[in-house]
Amino acid sequence: MTEAEILNALTQVFRDVFDDDDIVLTRDMTAADVEGWDSQAHVNLIVAAEVRFGIRFRTAELESLHNVGQFAELISTKIKGK
Repeated sequence: MTEAEILNALTQVFRDVFDDDDIVLTRDMTAADVEGWDSQAHVNLIVAAEVRFGIRFRTAELESLHNVGQFAELISTKIKGK
């Protein structure tokens, strides 16, 4: 998958989790940019992304992420490692 394909699929994950079809992800987007992105929503995002991409994250991997772009890069790395 290309980064654009990952961001596109991830956008749908975000829209589903936040029940907001107007969300448009950017690489530099953070939790502060999305209304309702709290700790519970964060867990829901991680689980939904794992299901969507057929991957599993380790806690240490997630702790180092600061924005959507880094999350997409991690997903790409995980997909390539399958």
